[in-house]
Amino acid sequence: MFKYILVFLASMWAAMLANRGISIFNDAVRPIMPEFKEGRMSRIQLATTVFGLNIGLVIGFGIPFSILSPIILIHSIFLGTDIIGTFFPGKPIRDWYKDKESVMGFIVSGLLGGVYGLLILIGLGSFVDLMKKLPVNIFDPLGSLGDPVIYAFAAFPAIAVAMEYGFVNGIISLTLITLTRIVADMLHFSSPDGLALLVGLIILFIFAIKEKSEKSVNTQGIFTTRTQDIKRNIIYIAIMGALYGMAVNIKLFAEGPQSLIAMSKGLKSQAISITIARALSFIPLKGTTSLASGTFVTDGFGFVATVGLLSPNVIVAGVLGAIVMSLEALSLPLVANVFDKFPGIRKASDNIRDAMIKVLEVAIIVGSMIASNKMIAGTGFLIVAGLYILNEFAKRPLSRMAVGPVGAIITGVIANLVHMI
Repeated sequence: MFKYILVFLASMWAAMLANRGISIFNDAVRPIMPEFKEGRMSRIQLATTVFGLNIGLVIGFGIPFSILSPIILIHSIFLGTDIIGTFFPGKPIRDWYKDKESVMGFIVSGLLGGVYGLLILIGLGSFVDLMKKLPVNIFDPLGSLGDPVIYAFAAFPAIAVAMEYGFVNGIISLTLITLTRIVADMLHFSSPDGLALLVGLIILFIFAIKEKSEKSVNTQGIFTTRTQDIKRNIIYIAIMGALYGMAVNIKLFAEGPQSLIAMSKGLKSQAISITIARALSFIPLKGTTSLASGTFVTDGFGFVATVGLLSPNVIVAGVLGAIVMSLEALSLPLVANVFDKFPGIRKASDNIRDAMIKVLEVAIIVGSMIASNKMIAGTGFLIVAGLYILNEFAKRPLSRMAVGPVGAIITGVIANLVHMI
């Protein structure tokens, strides 16, 4: 029962914060929030824009990955609560609690946000139960979909190095990462993939810190007023951090596809290293959009997921989650200064994010083909490969990372139909 209560509270609070413009999950939405807050965009215009930006990601990215395990990818929840929160009325004023319309919008968006979270949890659970009862088992083969992700993920620092510092440096980095994993595996290290990833990040960081800024740019001063807005809402942000940290601790939420797959396989150390790497890679994007908009990120930089996994119990996870997300929000001026002085770190983080996506796209399509082939030998490869290429020609293509899981599920449906015939 606790997970149902927690998913309701987390979804409720996320929708409420979106309604007030305190925090927004989608990185593409935060930059437009000042347009609404400063009166240049109506609530309806904001809501329709957010719906257009978010709904495709919910259906084509969040839900397909959430189906793979009992753990929910937070994109399924927080992209939806962005839509719900921005849809309901409320004036973008500081003393909003004195305005009846704003208070009503705050409450109603919270209630519907909580119900939405419950529907996601119940719906996904029912779908998984249904898959397990089918004549041709498709749930167990889907578990193998994530195998390539776990092993290939450590390659992304080498790709990030190659993107910024050249192909040869990328090859050298990949060689060192591979050797690290081989040796760690031979020595029966508990997490050879995590150690290989750590070595890769160290190599990338060494390249990054060599590049320093020749000009002094005071980014902090440019966004002082909007940074103050985030500081004023620090209590609301801390509560979100507590709820999110607790949800990760009980394996209710996962911060990204890679950590979801690792968590579902019981690979806790790999999941922790992945959350750290993803958090580091997203600091520039999340930090600059938060500074520019005065609206923080619903899940913070990502370190709340790390402390959620590290915490021994849900209470500690809640306390640490609140502290960590508060520190992330308060550290925005410091983050701006670091990026001003070391532009190489900003570039490295951007490249990490792009490299992660490239590795994930390849690993997931390979895993999806392997899983589909277990359902229908030979035909599974055909279906997933065909759908992946055809998606490139669609008017509204799915995210490349989502095509594989969707194709694997379709293969499972076809396998059961063939069995029935």
